[in-house]
Amino acid sequence: MTRYAELSARFPVNFLTDSGDFVAGFIEQAQTLSDMTSQKTCVFRCGSREWRFPGRPLIMGVLNLTPDSFSDGGRFATPAKALQQAHAMIAAGADIIDLGGESTRPGAETVPSAEEIRRVLPVVRALAGETAIPISIDTRKAPVAAAALAAGASIVNDISGLHCDPEMIEVVRDSQAGAVLMHMRGTPQNMQQFTAYHDLTGEIRDYFLAIMERTRQAGIAGERLILDPGIGFSKTAEQNLQIIAELPRLADLGRPLLLGPSRKSFIGKLLDLPDPADRGSGTLGALAVAVWQGAGILRVHEVQAAREAAIVAAAIRDSRP
Repeated sequence: MTRYAELSARFPVNFLTDSGDFVAGFIEQAQTLSDMTSQKTCVFRCGSREWRFPGRPLIMGVLNLTPDSFSDGGRFATPAKALQQAHAMIAAGADIIDLGGESTRPGAETVPSAEEIRRVLPVVRALAGETAIPISIDTRKAPVAAAALAAGASIVNDISGLHCDPEMIEVVRDSQAGAVLMHMRGTPQNMQQFTAYHDLTGEIRDYFLAIMERTRQAGIAGERLILDPGIGFSKTAEQNLQIIAELPRLADLGRPLLLGPSRKSFIGKLLDLPDPADRGSGTLGALAVAVWQGAGILRVHEVQAAREAAIVAAAIRDSRP
């Protein structure tokens, strides 16, 4: 069995035409999916910043201030190392820096709010004093979000979609922060037990519609919301591929779509690469297709390569008649 045949059998996303032409088949399927819905023009605001979509995809640089994240846990666990990495990502072209003090990899243990604040607050405060680049706080906990926003962050990136902590929605509303609403079932401890879906993308879409209505009723302007379908969170490897292939089904919700495939395990499974550090090329492939399919914000570890791939993919996307 050829390597392509093996991967096709394991991950049955059919990009082949009847004649076996992979490239033509990919373009044909991508065009079909893109025609299902047209991405609406929309605005995202956080603090005094404003971005319009579609346009050049924004790059959100990942900065984990944890000892146990799946990809780079422990590398940036001191404020000095974290700030050095943040400035390196900004120099490489990051539009947003996403700071996190708790690992959310499958099976990760919950970190107390006080410890999470201890990890992130010095870095948020220092970085906010040194750069105008928007800072995102990656947390499910209202006290952590409130502390980070008070120190200079302007976006809350909540993997629970504002569901984990009942006070989070008030923190976002009262601060006028932007918010990334991610789809996930369960918690990082048990989420991979909840991967059975009748209509994966349809159920993600319904989830977004419900949380958008909830935030509207709470007084949070729609222009402050970003939607993230949650690659790797309560999804199998095959489902992660399906989400990217079906992103156009989420395009008419009128909000920017964020995607975070960077170094994720589905890429490692596809390419037989157990070490996350070896998944850079596979990540770029996923990012380029995501941009073609309508993703407007890319959450990544390797900023410069991602930014360059995104610019090229967006230029090709925007050249379609």
